[in-house]
Amino acid sequence: MLLIPAIDLKDGHCVRLEKGDMNVSTTFGEDPGAMARRWVDAGARRLHLVDLNGAFAGKPVNEPAIKAILRAVGDEIPVQLGGGIRDLDTIERYLDDGISDIIIGTAAVKSPGFLKDACSAFGGHIIVGLDAKDGKVATDGWSKLTGHEVIDLARKFQDYGVNGVIYTDIGRDGMLTGINIEATVKLAQALTIPVIASGGLSNMADIERLCAVESEGIEGVICGRSIYSGALDFAAAQKRADELAG
Repeated sequence: MLLIPAIDLKDGHCVRLEKGDMNVSTTFGEDPGAMARRWVDAGARRLHLVDLNGAFAGKPVNEPAIKAILRAVGDEIPVQLGGGIRDLDTIERYLDDGISDIIIGTAAVKSPGFLKDACSAFGGHIIVGLDAKDGKVATDGWSKLTGHEVIDLARKFQDYGVNGVIYTDIGRDGMLTGINIEATVKLAQALTIPVIASGGLSNMADIERLCAVESEGIEGVICGRSIYSGALDFAAAQKRADELAG
């Protein structure tokens, strides 16, 4: 079970939101590069970046902060990025900068043809982000709820050739209320590509529960507020996950 520290960027700072609300944020760092280095030094094997401003604007906003992170990390570990990525040129630019995987969320739902083109042009580097509330997919920085069922869309996008799915339960994100394991397992069982869990990770018990269902196709979990608030010790949690994996 791979634990993936999240660095959510708002106005160039490292923040965490509650339930995806841009007006309810907590700043955990002013230096994105230093934050990335912190998690790499703690044993992270992948980083998860989100351009929050970009997700709402529909275009990249925090590129300077993203480049600072890439400089700090170098080629030590993969870095995945989502938020405001709506065209192939942006994908190509980020991949050239050193991003390993591009996460497409809103654009995948609104313009599935774009996602298909992205998978064709940049095969092996495209992950789809499905953010949901009560099983329904949300878009536009989680501000709009659609009528699409998560599993239906995930199966469709799997056929396009995406590398994996990041599934976020909006109602739990940033709330430390525990991962929605039942919904995540249900999604993973419906797919043949890996699923990464996100939203609500709170403590070591969550890690152990996820490790128990890893064989269902859950590859990793995004770690946000839990590791920033101190509710979860990242290095100890990854060590425990590795122990449970044998």
